[in-house]
Amino acid sequence: MNKRLLIIGCAALTLAAACKNKDNMDNPFFGEWNTPYGIPDFEKIKPEHYMPAFEEGIKQQKAEIDAITGNTEAPTFANTIEALEQSGDLLNEVSAVFFNLAECINSPEMEKIAEEATPLVSAHGDDIMLNAKLFERVKAVYEQRESLGLDGEQMRLVEETYKNFVRNGANIPADKQERFREINSLLASLTLRFGNNVLAATNQYSLSLDADKARSIGLTDDQLATAFEASADAGIDDHARFTLDIPSWEPFMQNCTDRELRQQMWEAYANRCTGENYDNSVLIDSIVNLRLERANILGFESHAAYTLDDCLAKTPEAVYQCLMDLWTPALNKAKQERDEYQKMLEKDQPGAKLQPWDWRYYCEKMRKERYALNDDEIRPYFPFDNVREGAFTVANKLYGFTFRENNKLPKYHPEAISYEVLDGDKVIAILYMDFFPRESKRSGAWMTNFREQYIDKDGNNVIPIISMVCNFTKPTKDKPSLLNFDQSETLFHEFGHCLHGILSQCHYRSLSGTNVPRDFVEMPSRVMENWCRHPQVMKEYARHYKTGEAIPDSLIAKIEAAGTFGQGFINTELLAASLLDMDYHSITKPTKIVLPDFEDQAMAKIGLIPEIISRYKSCYFQHIFSGGYSAGYYSYTWTAILDADAFEAFRESGDLYNPELAKKFRFLLSHGNTIDPMKMYVDFRGKQPSVEPLKRNRGLI
Repeated sequence: MNKRLLIIGCAALTLAAACKNKDNMDNPFFGEWNTPYGIPDFEKIKPEHYMPAFEEGIKQQKAEIDAITGNTEAPTFANTIEALEQSGDLLNEVSAVFFNLAECINSPEMEKIAEEATPLVSAHGDDIMLNAKLFERVKAVYEQRESLGLDGEQMRLVEETYKNFVRNGANIPADKQERFREINSLLASLTLRFGNNVLAATNQYSLSLDADKARSIGLTDDQLATAFEASADAGIDDHARFTLDIPSWEPFMQNCTDRELRQQMWEAYANRCTGENYDNSVLIDSIVNLRLERANILGFESHAAYTLDDCLAKTPEAVYQCLMDLWTPALNKAKQERDEYQKMLEKDQPGAKLQPWDWRYYCEKMRKERYALNDDEIRPYFPFDNVREGAFTVANKLYGFTFRENNKLPKYHPEAISYEVLDGDKVIAILYMDFFPRESKRSGAWMTNFREQYIDKDGNNVIPIISMVCNFTKPTKDKPSLLNFDQSETLFHEFGHCLHGILSQCHYRSLSGTNVPRDFVEMPSRVMENWCRHPQVMKEYARHYKTGEAIPDSLIAKIEAAGTFGQGFINTELLAASLLDMDYHSITKPTKIVLPDFEDQAMAKIGLIPEIISRYKSCYFQHIFSGGYSAGYYSYTWTAILDADAFEAFRESGDLYNPELAKKFRFLLSHGNTIDPMKMYVDFRGKQPSVEPLKRNRGLI
């Protein structure tokens, strides 16, 4: 996940350099961190420190903005654009720490602080973007930019700063600014509530089975061991506990032979945040219509048109065309899979009709039969530590990096692992890795940061502090964490985001690292999945957790053969979610969103079969209603085209670690948004990207 999107309500802010209040040394945010590399001193930070730091950070940046607007000298790059870029350091720091920790060590106290801080930060962002005097100076520099002798990165900063002001309301009429501010504040609060509801609803449900029942329904030994430990941790002995967290829920759905229990777990998962408990349907209606109203104020006919204007896709029409080009072959393949699973169900239960809670079970059953392949056979060769080291090795062979664990660095949670990232003997980044579920952590996997790379006012390179957060199966007393192949790809994927941040070599933080268009940001992460699944690389990192034996060629061949298996389902549910997102955000007039009617109509329009649901049903679709991917979920497909095409260059060269290509790719990743990302991609590839490698990889041609 793009870490810009975690700082809720801060998208409008340009946050930068150093300015700290040292009057109150009891608050660790006031003063310099007395820590290695300037890492936040997590152990000293208490909940009561956040609000004073937010308030002081806002106060300081207001003073910095006043200094810019009060400057009697003519606007220049240095006294306006660069000064704005280098404002708000304290606010940036407390926002990064707080909103990141609210995602992975949440609590009622943190939620209360978020409810108080979010509207303040949102209003402050509006104060900056709607400051007429400030915009006047920014516009003056923008209009004379060609005559200022700026270098490429400075020119890009001027253009992006001006565009940011315009997109955040600087040109809207004065009589609409109050409503614009109100909308931003409401959206900040509503999206926060949406995410909190999903976390609460996910944690609320669990299925507890007594030991005899749990052992009788076909679950694997590893899954049973994890479930028994989860129950013991909850204070219930001789029971197995299954939750809606994916590492628990999905293996249950794949292996449980009891159809009624599968239905119970599926309905609990699919119906989260509907009905009386943590209902998000009303929030969705408000969010969608408020986003439309804001887009209209800004001069766009829909929220999608507004969002995509700042992306590579540019228009909703281009996104729909991209998605629908893949939809038909994906749906046709899904229908073939459905017919095969229906025949299998008929043998087990004559007269029964295939349902969504049957799909994963019969998919896994067929995979075992057709390819003699199952997770129990795969997992022993993918212990978590090996997969992580495999990702490190790929980075080393491509870029020369090494990763040195340093437990003396401050940690925000005991389960987080801290690394110094070295290029030769030089530390270029700090990396935190936090891999296993806990009730205070939201589900899913993402990359974020506690600090972006930039050059400070004194010309010093400030190294990034990157964080990678996942929810893999926990180790048990008898076994390490053993990943299935999908989880291994997830680890490589998020690590690709980390590399994007680690490699950054930019002057200005608002242009550095992953601060690129949203429909490009997933490319550096997705491309890493190609190395994860390549036989040559698997032989290097996939080793049996007991014997150390490398994964045999026969098992690699099975994994490869099964690589396109189930792709009808995988692509259909992904594309369905992307199209649902676009339908919500392409409306052009106020619409009463009634669920499930809106969602049902959207899925019927594209012909989604009833045995499959959208990857995320509306009420728990956090990406678009609380995670910053509104009108942007398509980017996972858009960038999949780029990643498949990019890896094709290495494959065609005959060397997965081709030094010349690696150097070109490093240039692309290290320059953030200082150069148009699509131009950098074409320079790397030597041509426009082709969709054919993606279709071939997914078995759609």
